Amino acid sequence: TCIVHERFTPEEIREYRKNYPGIVVLAHPECPPEVVAEADYTGSTSKMSNYVRDKQPKKVLMVTECSMSDNVQIDNPNVQFIRPCNLCPHMKRITLPKILDCLENETNEIVMSKETIEKARKSVERMAEIGR
Repeated sequence: TCIVHERFTPEEIREYRKNYPGIVVLAHPECPPEVVAEADYTGSTSKMSNYVRDKQPKKVLMVTECSMSDNVQIDNPNVQFIRPCNLCPHMKRITLPKILDCLENETNEIVMSKETIEKARKSVERMAEIGR
């Protein structure tokens, strides 16, 4: 799970539908199952972006970290984005200079137990399957 996606609730999605008739709800697969069930489409960030690009809905709600809507909006100026804003405190700490430093200097290695790796693998595989 993800702390950002876990904050969304089915009630919140229904409230958005009530306040914005005709809105298309796109949910990230890390959202709770009840939230995914309320969505019109579930997929990874890139899959949601492709959905918006291909279908061009009039109004859309991306149930994910709020800056993702900002990024998709740039390429889809005719789509109105309703933005529930749940910011991720961790994503903003990752920067291009920090990534470059890690790659060039092989720093910040993450070591995990086999048990954690296997649990994470199952989650990632489920997320990829939902997004297909």
